[in-house]
Amino acid sequence: MEKEVSGRKVSEEIVRLSGQLEKIKDSGERKLIKKHIDGLKEKLKKSENVFGVDKKNSKPLKSIKDVEKQEEKKIIDSAMEETLNSELIEIEKINKPMELERRALKRIRRGEEKEVIRKEKTASKYVKFSNNLFAKSSKEMAKKTFFIPLKRDLIKANLQFIPASYISVMILTTLISFFISIFVFIFFLFFNIGAVMPIVTLVEGSIFIRLIRVFWIMFAIPLATFLFMYYYPSMEKKSAEDKINQELPFATIHMAAVSGSLIDPSNIFKIIISTGEYEYIGKEFIKLINEINIYGYDLVGALRRSAFNSPSRKLSDLFNGLATTITSGGNLPEFFEKRSQSLLFDYRLEREKYTRSAETFMDIYISVVIAAPMILMLLLIMMSVSGLGISSGPNMIAFMMILGVGIINVLFLTFLNLKQPTT
Repeated sequence: MEKEVSGRKVSEEIVRLSGQLEKIKDSGERKLIKKHIDGLKEKLKKSENVFGVDKKNSKPLKSIKDVEKQEEKKIIDSAMEETLNSELIEIEKINKPMELERRALKRIRRGEEKEVIRKEKTASKYVKFSNNLFAKSSKEMAKKTFFIPLKRDLIKANLQFIPASYISVMILTTLISFFISIFVFIFFLFFNIGAVMPIVTLVEGSIFIRLIRVFWIMFAIPLATFLFMYYYPSMEKKSAEDKINQELPFATIHMAAVSGSLIDPSNIFKIIISTGEYEYIGKEFIKLINEINIYGYDLVGALRRSAFNSPSRKLSDLFNGLATTITSGGNLPEFFEKRSQSLLFDYRLEREKYTRSAETFMDIYISVVIAAPMILMLLLIMMSVSGLGISSGPNMIAFMMILGVGIINVLFLTFLNLKQPTT
């Protein structure tokens, strides 16, 4: 009986020590407890009643091996969990992932995949309507020599038009402007617009003479519309050229740094596109990559074609120089470095030129917009008082001067905005 009781006490002691071992983190103390548990196990093996029976309750005692296995499993699981958590904490403390890495980790943990929605660009209803009306004639006109510069400007300006469609839009817009010009012609045939109240008055005198004076309106408005539509791609090309030239020095410096890693030259353009820092140069690089991936040209051939279709002369020179360097086996980092230095020098000269021209514009603004209206207003008032000039009152003269100054300010600010280089 005493042996049975002592065996039960030993097993209970083992269970109690195993529970304490799960809570203790000190390695030295854990070793001592484990050593003590091993000693109790050896003592228990020597006992005769390892699997005894409780005579009072007639219930079999639990196997000590089962208890040991359960406790050891709990200890191992908790130790593994603690170790894993501590390692994860240490990794997060040391490596501190960037924002993109955090997002990637979140997507991996959640098992979410972002769905990429691609939107297809379609022609507007106005373009479709103009194509339905003038598609055949536009295709024939596109072959004429007169429209060859227009086709080149459409490609270089990155406008989303094919030549035939743009010519169809030109014809339809000119036709609409012709009907508008007829309405304007009829209005001015019977009415006058003056500076004195009432502003709109009926025409007095012969209608025939009035017809001779205003008949040109029916031809001027459609002609101006056609010429604007014809030269609009050229203006867009010039605007794109200026914006590309502003970004080119810094993009070239970036390309020089990337090329120092001796990667494939075509990957340099992909890296520049992926940064998203160069909006207008990025469009030209996308066209270059499309020449390789879609049309099947090699890098040198794609560079030659992109140089031919680029709106910027400086970018064309860069493409041609890069194609020559690749063909001759030259040093790409050295090429990009020297080209970036020359482009940055030109950029500084243009900035200095713009600063000087801004000073000139400031002098013109002071003389034209501030001094001249005051002098002109004084002259008009003196002429009105003496009866030598117009018979308008001071209020009407002031209104005309304020309106004139406002219009001049708007035109001047528009001119400065067009001349200002992009930052």
